[in-house]
Amino acid sequence: ADLGRKLQTALQSLTQETVIDAQLLDTILREIATALLQADVNARLVATLRANIKKIVNFDDLAAGVNKRRLIQRAIYDELCRLVDPGIEAPKPKKGRANVIMFVGLQGSGKTTTCTKLANFYMRKGWKVCLVCTDTFRAGAFDQLKQNATKAKIPYYGSYTETDPVQLASDGVAKFKAEKFEIIIVDTSGRHKQETELFEEMRQISDAVQPDNVIFVMDGTIGQAADAQARAFKETVEVGSIVVTKLDGHAKGGGAISAVAATGSPIVFIGTGEHIHDLEVFNARPFVGKMLGMGDIDGLIETVQDMKLDKNKGLMKNIEAGVFTLRDMYAQLETISNMGPLSKVMGMMPGMSQEMLAGMSDADGSSKLKRMTCIMDSMTDAELDSDGKIFQTQPTRIVRVAKGSGTMVAEVQMLLAQCKKFAEMIKTMGGNKGLLKNMQGNNPRGQMHPSQMAKLQSTMSKMVPPEMMQQMGGMGGLQNMMASMAGMGRGGGGGPGGMPDMGALMNAMGGMGGMGGLGGLLGGMGGMMGGGGGGGGGGGGGGAARRGRK
Repeated sequence: ADLGRKLQTALQSLTQETVIDAQLLDTILREIATALLQADVNARLVATLRANIKKIVNFDDLAAGVNKRRLIQRAIYDELCRLVDPGIEAPKPKKGRANVIMFVGLQGSGKTTTCTKLANFYMRKGWKVCLVCTDTFRAGAFDQLKQNATKAKIPYYGSYTETDPVQLASDGVAKFKAEKFEIIIVDTSGRHKQETELFEEMRQISDAVQPDNVIFVMDGTIGQAADAQARAFKETVEVGSIVVTKLDGHAKGGGAISAVAATGSPIVFIGTGEHIHDLEVFNARPFVGKMLGMGDIDGLIETVQDMKLDKNKGLMKNIEAGVFTLRDMYAQLETISNMGPLSKVMGMMPGMSQEMLAGMSDADGSSKLKRMTCIMDSMTDAELDSDGKIFQTQPTRIVRVAKGSGTMVAEVQMLLAQCKKFAEMIKTMGGNKGLLKNMQGNNPRGQMHPSQMAKLQSTMSKMVPPEMMQQMGGMGGLQNMMASMAGMGRGGGGGPGGMPDMGALMNAMGGMGGMGGLGGLLGGMGGMMGGGGGGGGGGGGGGAARRGRK
């Protein structure tokens, strides 16, 4: 079991126990400490965390009426955030001048790949970026950087003949400074603290290029060795920030927490895959929130705002009227597809446990989404603008669509059944605007009336497939998730860390129109991610869906 799942299990007793006392707190802290130690967090840091939480939650000094559950949850959340956030701002590149960024790290930590990822990150933001390879120690290092840089269309400098890395660094940086590059990323050889000569070489390269920021790249799965290795690098060069690689989502990386404490430097990015775009900006509070199953509403709002969902006025008008067509479903599927990996988006939702996320396959989910849109590409305008009933009265249309899209009849039938579920939910939620009135931000506390919550839960329970409902812990699990979503008040009133209320998310998503997508995301994704998928490809159809609303 990964760190996040173990921490969530430890916190479950807070909601299950009726008596919250010092004995329960000790049990929770013991489980959390065990989970952190098993995840390779330094023992000294774990002991400090336990002591700090017990100091904050002192049952002898608590005033009457204090919500003990909330206090314990908040204390654990804040202390975990403190572990991964030293409270120091990482150096940032400045426009109008050359910013030299030097990469250091252990052998095999993914340093060269991360150099290209970071260069691509800044290039997409409009910076003039380049790469300098000084790794003369590892065979094929320059070939790897050259291949990655060429693929990403990033200028690079290196040599097959020059064997002095210090000279390579000096020449490369001087060349790109003369060409007015804004960000010059210097890749160095991987090294271990036992290799004294290589550490001296690293210091010489640093003295030669005078970097504005030294980034320590660390393998998130390195384990207990992280603390000693990080200290060795910190003592040789001035480490300004950390990039943790091989950190798939938030499941591993206890050693990374130790590295933050050892260097006193903040984590700026996390590597979540092998592709060039698999580099995420690191934010401590959302990271810990997702790890504890509290979601990342801020991140979800940002993702949704980037999507500019409010542009689809036709879809919103339909949903507000309680109407949902196949064309609306097509628009929703495209939106979900563009939001990124499904497990990542679902991880931002409050109440989504590690068990639920563990069963998701991004590759399968993406494939099924593409097949569904392909099926709708083979439909006529009349079919797309219907709620699917036209297929019930004329079943031969199903066969025609299946043939046109290169899919099976059963897949078309499954899509129509999914659309019917969406339509039923939208009819309930859109036809009665009062149901989501408070979630859209009209209530300043962002909380729903119990009767509204009950109606919303009833609607959602019909949307969620049986397998997903079982993973959530039945109706009780769904109720907990909905309660955590609806009860997140601003300023820390509801969720830890002052996460914004769901009203902010609803407004970002365009009110009722966005809620239709959110409902589909919560319920429909379970059906799309699990179960069969059928083989076969899928040719295009008439492309009617892509022609837009008439």
